[in-house]
Amino acid sequence: MNYGFAKVASAIPTIRVADCTYNTQQIKALLVEAEEKQVQVVTFPELCITGYTCGNLFLQETLQRSALNALGDLAEYTRGMNLIAIVGLPLMQYGRLYNVAAVIHNGEIGGLVSKCTKTDNLHFFSSPLEKKFFQIGEKNIPFGSYLLFNTPALNFAIEVGDSMTRPYSMASLHCMVGADVIFNPTSYRELVGNHEYMKAMLMSESARNRCGYVSASCGYGESTTDVVYSGGCFIYENGQLLAEGERFSMKSQLVISDIDIEHIRHERIQSSYCDNLTYNKLPTYEEVTITPKPLRIKLTRTINPHPFIPQGERLAEHCREVFNIQVTALCRRIEHTYSKAAVIGISGGLDSTLALLVCAKAFDQLGRSRKEIIGVTMPGFGTTDRTYHNAIDLMKALGVTIREISIKEACIQHFSDIGHDVDNHDVTYENGQARERTQILMDVANQVGGMVIGTGDLSELALGWATYNGDHMSMYGVNASVPKTLIQKIVCWIADNALLGNEAGDILHDIVDTPISPELIPADEQGNIKQKTEDLVGPYELHDFFLYHFVRYGSRPKKIFYLAQQAFDDKYTDEVIRHWLTTFCRRFFNQQFKRSCLPDGPKVGSVSLSPRGDWQMPSDACSTEWLNEIKS
Repeated sequence: MNYGFAKVASAIPTIRVADCTYNTQQIKALLVEAEEKQVQVVTFPELCITGYTCGNLFLQETLQRSALNALGDLAEYTRGMNLIAIVGLPLMQYGRLYNVAAVIHNGEIGGLVSKCTKTDNLHFFSSPLEKKFFQIGEKNIPFGSYLLFNTPALNFAIEVGDSMTRPYSMASLHCMVGADVIFNPTSYRELVGNHEYMKAMLMSESARNRCGYVSASCGYGESTTDVVYSGGCFIYENGQLLAEGERFSMKSQLVISDIDIEHIRHERIQSSYCDNLTYNKLPTYEEVTITPKPLRIKLTRTINPHPFIPQGERLAEHCREVFNIQVTALCRRIEHTYSKAAVIGISGGLDSTLALLVCAKAFDQLGRSRKEIIGVTMPGFGTTDRTYHNAIDLMKALGVTIREISIKEACIQHFSDIGHDVDNHDVTYENGQARERTQILMDVANQVGGMVIGTGDLSELALGWATYNGDHMSMYGVNASVPKTLIQKIVCWIADNALLGNEAGDILHDIVDTPISPELIPADEQGNIKQKTEDLVGPYELHDFFLYHFVRYGSRPKKIFYLAQQAFDDKYTDEVIRHWLTTFCRRFFNQQFKRSCLPDGPKVGSVSLSPRGDWQMPSDACSTEWLNEIKS
């Protein structure tokens, strides 16, 4: 099972201008390599059989016949191969010369896709609009721009050249009729700045059309009489660059990656994408079915174990974006409600720390004193010295108003009132403390005419790791769509950049390093945290991974398990992944009732569990089918 992945490739052969025999040999070598690496569809550059820079030689019958013979040779060479190849050549048809991409598989030519626009190569006619056929021997081969190729692994179409730079690209039409992946044999010139421009266009094309996009551009061997072709290999999926080749390489290249077809189709059904079919009159397409043998491919692409966290230089900008969204949202809510203060419970833990940092920045932007932020620390039975001092020290460093209200006596009285043994550390013992803290915050907010700022994050909401009408409730939840793994990065980024003053840096780093805990159970004999969240519900990096693929891509448990195997191969065993995936699915379904009545909070990314428009699920939906699939 390939779990919806299709292995594709962009191939750039070294060529000689107008030497079809030599070029065919270079193409054959890349076909063999692609077949060995389980590539299912590979595209070569525009006019790769002859070379793109033949000039008036394209008008010579000798070159035309040589190219056609080479196509037949290549088609026959693929007999017995499983891959589908896309190669470019000039083709004389109906008294006109066309720039064509031929689709070949297992000894057959499945279709001939002609370029629809004229660019610098004025020797070619634009593609005919009507349905045409090209006869080779006794077989009529579909010919034109509007061909859709259907295979068991993916549906694809071909965009020859640079129509993406025009107001309405062929790729848009192809995708609206069902193409999952666009293959682009092209020939862009290498000019200063052109490389980044083309990458931006390809990224936009794949993102806008919610498709895979595989581009192969002419490379070494093309004429350098006036311009240079650097050989661009690019593979995109929904705006994400999966792989690219080496520019200016003097050797042949084969760039391979895996495109998630299920992801693409999920993106389309959960948006208004398909509405385009209603409002656009589309041309009639000829559908061509090709049936390679099914393969169990080995993934080429790397699966990011932390999908909520951008890699490299993008991380800092991502943290900045998320933080600014949170701050702006809180500013608007405070202004709208005419709140005189913000009240927030500070535990010395990760979530309340980020919420407090958001509050501090928001009040700075509003031109209001940070003293109007009421930070309330509420020591309980499980509070440790480390978290207590971090909470106090952080509030001092930020210059907010500090209130300390112990919950111990109130909880003891409450347990006595309801007849609960204070030495019985069960769910009543834990949740009673959480609700006592929330009651204090709400009442303090009433005292000062303020609003309670929630601290719970996206990961906790997914697992239901919150006390109903306890820390589950607030007047505005600034962390509601920020996952735990990202919160760690944002707090470190704020500390490293001293965004809210230099004094808080060391405190913030120690908070990040503190084990995650609700601290509702007394500490151990050494005074250390005894109740560690990740020991109870599992590693947050696993749960964030499960959440992202479950909600963002609609992935089934078997696929999530498979992806987690690839992403965490050297860290977690299969049994550990299976165990916590079971926990995730069970809790995600069983705890929906807590998400059905969430406070308002800003959406910061592509995954949110707000019941008001992002995640709509009945509170009594059953997890049976998902759990049964995990068992299998």
